Amino acid sequence: MSVEDPAKGNEKTRPAPPGPETTADDEVTTAERTPDDRAASGPSPAAGGRTSARAALRPLVLRLHFYAGLLVAPFLLVAAATGLLYAASFQIEKAVYAHELRVPVGETTVPLARQVEAALDAHPDGTLTAVWPSAETGATTRVLLSDPSVDEDKSLAVFVNPYTGEVRGALESYGGSGALPFRAWVSGLHSNLNLGEPGRLYSEIAASWLWVVALGGLLLWIGRRRTARGSGGVRGLLLPERGATGRRRTMSWHGAVGIWAVLGLVFLSATGLTWSTYAGENIDVLRTELRGATPAVTATLDGSDAGGGHGDDHSGHGDAGGHEHAGGQGKDIGIDRVYEIAEERKLTGGPIEIAAPSEEGTAYVVKQTDKHWPVHLDAVAVHPATGEVTDELRFADHPLLAKLTRWGIDAHQGLAFGLVNQLLLMGLALGLILLIVWGYVMWWQRRPTQDRRLRFGRPMPRGAWRRVPLPVLLPLLVAAAVAGWLIPLLGIPLAAFLAADTLIGATARRRAAGG
Repeated sequence: MSVEDPAKGNEKTRPAPPGPETTADDEVTTAERTPDDRAASGPSPAAGGRTSARAALRPLVLRLHFYAGLLVAPFLLVAAATGLLYAASFQIEKAVYAHELRVPVGETTVPLARQVEAALDAHPDGTLTAVWPSAETGATTRVLLSDPSVDEDKSLAVFVNPYTGEVRGALESYGGSGALPFRAWVSGLHSNLNLGEPGRLYSEIAASWLWVVALGGLLLWIGRRRTARGSGGVRGLLLPERGATGRRRTMSWHGAVGIWAVLGLVFLSATGLTWSTYAGENIDVLRTELRGATPAVTATLDGSDAGGGHGDDHSGHGDAGGHEHAGGQGKDIGIDRVYEIAEERKLTGGPIEIAAPSEEGTAYVVKQTDKHWPVHLDAVAVHPATGEVTDELRFADHPLLAKLTRWGIDAHQGLAFGLVNQLLLMGLALGLILLIVWGYVMWWQRRPTQDRRLRFGRPMPRGAWRRVPLPVLLPLLVAAAVAGWLIPLLGIPLAAFLAADTLIGATARRRAAGG
């Protein structure tokens, strides 16, 4: 097998005899190079020096895919492995916390106010922030408290039997999804390696580059199958090649699995970026400019009828039975009446959250939280003293861009279609893990093996961008600049790679010129 030196070009040497791991695809002689090797070396001069845009772009995409896959793959591998665990965490959570989440079904339920009182009696230092009434038979009511025993960014979830008023236990609860400790730990592992804000860089790098690697691989695989002899049409595109061995077999599996997974991977990349640190901020600004920001129901009351009265020692949660409402704002209609109003407004029948007034001059906010398809995410604000609905927001009235964002995030989190959604996510995560492993295997199989020394896989030759026609190159550069601005952790590493690659190439050319 010949050894390729990108600084000196491809040398023609006698190929090593094919062995168990050597195929025609592994050779780099003029006659026996792979389509990728031939494309990376540039178009044949037999065409009179005229190059199609597709033929000129392929070496550029090949080099970008090679380096992006090689250098970003560790981030993607961690994201895929933790994402696989997160998708399974919903079912694990149900099993681990079955005692808190499920109870024997009774004949009648006790008033919601009594359930809240039971939770407050069990945790007298807590302040009521929200209630998740039992949404189905056999499910507990979740009373969320702000409590000194938990961090400020978390709630203490007290689980109450809706049929007896018995407190079943209490656990830390995280975020609007109500993730309990196990799922919250896995979620943190996936998003930031449980390192806080600094750790978010890893997941943003993974999300920023995943779509580039996936779409680049798609273009390469389609182009390869178009030029391969006996490619087998659609079957050759969608299924691994029969009878292939060595690097050709690895590439066949890599390409076939990749083409099945590509749409899902691009979707995960796009939705993951929406709540990333840097790209997410830019996306939020763009959505706001396009009038696609997610609206929220207004909880602030007009000051004239806020209630007056005086506060008490339980400011913030009050007496849920209907005497003093939250924030010490005077008479409170009580949480049971708030629930009745939600029923009248057709918000019940599925999971809802009743958020208590956070301070004087604010209302109860009742929100549907059913993110399964079709989603139910309507919300109303209820005056705590009069029961008047002061604001109402229907999900049907959200801007289309806000709806798409909501659907995308919920599908990314495995909520939109329940177990089916979670199984699809697990399949995508497993597919990505295999693609990364096969990618590294191909890199190793591409190494020169003429001698016994440890050698790594060859990179694609430099200078591919110089062969791209100017009418194609200029829009490509503009698109790359826009993408790099919108997605900083794509743009910054890409600029660093180009600078380093240019410097290394210049150094190699000087050494070659010097003999």
